[in-house]
Amino acid sequence: MSARTHSAMSVIEEAVCCAPLTTAQLSETDATSLAPLFGALADPVRLRLFTIIASEGEVCSCNLEAPLQRSQPTISHHTRILAKAGLIEGDKRGRWMWWRVRPDRLDLLRSLLVR
Repeated sequence: MSARTHSAMSVIEEAVCCAPLTTAQLSETDATSLAPLFGALADPVRLRLFTIIASEGEVCSCNLEAPLQRSQPTISHHTRILAKAGLIEGDKRGRWMWWRVRPDRLDLLRSLLVR
């Protein structure tokens, strides 16, 4: 193969292989601040818990034991982590917490995943 042919093939390979990067990349600062959100969702129980709350709009802690097949102390542990990450918020009504997803955080997650 001649040097000229080899050079032309290299240009073609680079064009096929190396598409330009998008401009919708996260900055290092944004990635650092968003990592706790994804870390909180990285546990299968918390991910299910988050989707249950998101799909229902608002859920009493007492109604989470059956679908998750977990004890109330375990559910409290997981809701605490999701709340600390800012993904959910709750109100105490009587002896139970009622949880809902923070719409701004859900919108943020959606926007990050559809870039």
